[in-house]
Amino acid sequence: MFSSHHFVSSKTLKFRTFSQLTGFLLRGIHGGGDFNKNPDPISSNSTANNNASSKNSSITNDIDELCKIMSKNQYNSQLSISANRYNTHSLLDDSGIKVVTPELVEQVLKKLTNAGALALSFFRWAEKQQGFEHTTGIYNAMIDSLGKIKQFQLIWDIVYCMKRKGILTNETFGLIMRRYARARRSGDAVDAFEKMERYGLRQELSDLNCLLGTLCKSKNARKAQEVFDEMVKRKKRFVPDVKTYAVLLEGWGEARNLVMLKEVYREMGDEGAVEPDVVVYGIIIGAYCKCGKYNEALELLREIEGNGKCKPSAHVYCTLINGLGSEMRLGEALEIFERTKAVVSHLGIPTYNAVVGSYCWSMRFNDAYQMVEEMRGNGVGPNSRTYDIIIHHLIRVNRTEEAYFLFQRMAGDPNLNTYGMIVRMLCQEVERIDLAMQVWDQMKDKGIVPGMHMFACLVNSLCRECKLDDACRYFQGMLDLGIRPPGRLYDNLKEALLDNGKVDEAISIGEKLDNIRKTQWTG
Repeated sequence: MFSSHHFVSSKTLKFRTFSQLTGFLLRGIHGGGDFNKNPDPISSNSTANNNASSKNSSITNDIDELCKIMSKNQYNSQLSISANRYNTHSLLDDSGIKVVTPELVEQVLKKLTNAGALALSFFRWAEKQQGFEHTTGIYNAMIDSLGKIKQFQLIWDIVYCMKRKGILTNETFGLIMRRYARARRSGDAVDAFEKMERYGLRQELSDLNCLLGTLCKSKNARKAQEVFDEMVKRKKRFVPDVKTYAVLLEGWGEARNLVMLKEVYREMGDEGAVEPDVVVYGIIIGAYCKCGKYNEALELLREIEGNGKCKPSAHVYCTLINGLGSEMRLGEALEIFERTKAVVSHLGIPTYNAVVGSYCWSMRFNDAYQMVEEMRGNGVGPNSRTYDIIIHHLIRVNRTEEAYFLFQRMAGDPNLNTYGMIVRMLCQEVERIDLAMQVWDQMKDKGIVPGMHMFACLVNSLCRECKLDDACRYFQGMLDLGIRPPGRLYDNLKEALLDNGKVDEAISIGEKLDNIRKTQWTG
């Protein structure tokens, strides 16, 4: 981590605020006076955690080591695929890791999920290890990674291989449908569903629910409704259950279309004769909150609490706390929190995090830190999400020094989301781009692979500050990871290069991007 003096700007810190933050960090988050003695807020009261299996510890170390090797030895788009693979495989062979297990490979692939080129190279290296066989889990992790960079032809090659080995599952097709839907190729997602029987798999209602869910999560509730109407109402291929309706309700809720949400809910009772459960009520309450209909949401909660048919879950209360808190209706959010305590026997981290967020929305950060202290006292967290919430809100109200200070002293390691927030924050601060690059290097040293949006943020900021050599270097790094940049990012970089007379560099970057687009990926 970096010292706080790296971030101090001409804007003087308020000593009272900063010292209060330090105090809460020491007492509430770390639970002691020495950061090094107890960096983990959860493990100190559990001897079992300290005596975790040495086997698991060894696997974790191997995973971290392999990810560091892969992230530092990036794919070079100027070399052939075979040359890149040879270079990477040589480094992996020299890693000293002798035992390559399916668990190890699957976890590494999941950590490399944002870097399809690196993931594929590691995947091919693993299968060459003596006695090693890929499992369904490994193939699925590889498919998910390739789907993020839209390498669908290679995905179908892998599916064929899985079929030949007899390890193809319905879950595999769920991943493919999800990746097609997120690529805005909803027709292909539906086609993937229809192909299941061709590959020897039986379509279950759970698969239809999966398809509807992926379409809804990709903000295409209308397409999901069309598929439902076609397969359930007209062709009667499936009999919907409560999960089917819940998926559609959630889709229309995310789309903030209360008219369609109420229509699906009506059909659920009238035509489907399906009894709503607590999940359905939670989705409807969430939809009301998204649309700003908090009075209706509270009325529905009272109805659920009073009818005795189903007990409200912690998630239902949590949804209301989050919603009311975001509207700065803090008093009502805290009242719901007290009602939650009376109903739910054991409060989980999400509920506490919702209260932390509610305090932050109202800029009552001292109370948020006090809630973190209460969480720890009750043996519930905090977790990385807790830190992310506070950091997000500190950034939102321009208390950036405090956000960076908290980031430096997080218990445990920051995750990709945390790094993303800090890098974006530093990119937006005047003369902080160098520190953003330091944080970026720290993230890579931990084997965490950035995604497209982080690259875009950094490259655009470097362009604005006319650090064009660095902008080209990070843009190249994006290509080397197999991440296809958005067109607008390339346009911004090209324009900055041309404006500064770097015509050759602009042409070179364009040629590299064209080569990437034309390259036919192979297994």
